[in-house]
Amino acid sequence: MTTVNHQILLASRPQGEVTPDNFRLVEVPLAPLADGQVRVRNHFLSLDPYMRGRMNESKSYAAAQPLGEVMIGGTVGEVVESKNAHFAVGDKVVGMGGWQEYITVDASQRGVLQKVDTTHIPLSAYLGAVGMPGVTAWYGLVKIINPKAGETVVVSAASGAVGSAVGQLAKARGARAVGIAGGADKCRYVTEELGFDACIDYKQHGDVKSLSAALKAACPDGIDGYFENVGGYILDAVLLRANAFSRVAMCGMISGYDGQPIPMAAPQLILVNRMKIEGFIVSEHMEVWPEALKELGTLVATGKLKYRESIAQGLAAAPEAFMGLLKGRNFGKQLVKLV
Repeated sequence: MTTVNHQILLASRPQGEVTPDNFRLVEVPLAPLADGQVRVRNHFLSLDPYMRGRMNESKSYAAAQPLGEVMIGGTVGEVVESKNAHFAVGDKVVGMGGWQEYITVDASQRGVLQKVDTTHIPLSAYLGAVGMPGVTAWYGLVKIINPKAGETVVVSAASGAVGSAVGQLAKARGARAVGIAGGADKCRYVTEELGFDACIDYKQHGDVKSLSAALKAACPDGIDGYFENVGGYILDAVLLRANAFSRVAMCGMISGYDGQPIPMAAPQLILVNRMKIEGFIVSEHMEVWPEALKELGTLVATGKLKYRESIAQGLAAAPEAFMGLLKGRNFGKQLVKLV
């Protein structure tokens, strides 16, 4: 049994873009377990855009990541030591273990660790399609957009962990799914592998007019629902094509994570089209997680919900992989393999 743990701490707050200097890799000793505690060897770490917002000190929906502490993050792993009757060595679990190899927790606290079944669902999927990103997709689509059969749903960052699930869930409800993604390979994946009806490469459309024209061609009957992950001129282009009484689920605004303002070109379209625009944080809707995870787990286990993963190797690779995620270099769910 190892006696040390490697961790990545937030060393400084980014001034604009994230740099490697914002992180620090440390080695700390592992203390013996106290009664009620469980030690987990993390197998995978999830990297997600929300982490960028937490690195700032500015007002947000969640507390800022403290300096000098382990970076926040979802993890899946295996119990390697236990002094808690509810967890046995070998149990596979999901939790918020952070950017580190081991997590030691008081497992009597409800919700700190959740046991998961890996018989039909790979362990890593509990950080993606059958985890927070999947539930995020499910909530925004089902509870906010609520598409009717035949309606058109557009999703930005369509090849990512959240966007890819949105389109597939929309298709399962009889809607038309149109993605927006960066690059020919990602667009091809979205249509050919995930089954979207169309996908627009935003890199071929560098301004609102061009992207709006592409959306008009891909959405001849207009846009009834939009799942927003990006913001900026992509949102402006979508608003130009939105139908009356369309719904927008505001999930992320990755174009503004470096702290720059994100102006809207024509907010009057919200009024003209009587649009419903709702922001949401999936952790504030825990009551829907069981229903969402049941559907997502069934779809993944039966091969009906497809997903893709980008995997960085080893804890030390996490900062570079995270910076790549913010630049759209990942393809699908960004993970770090820790074992």
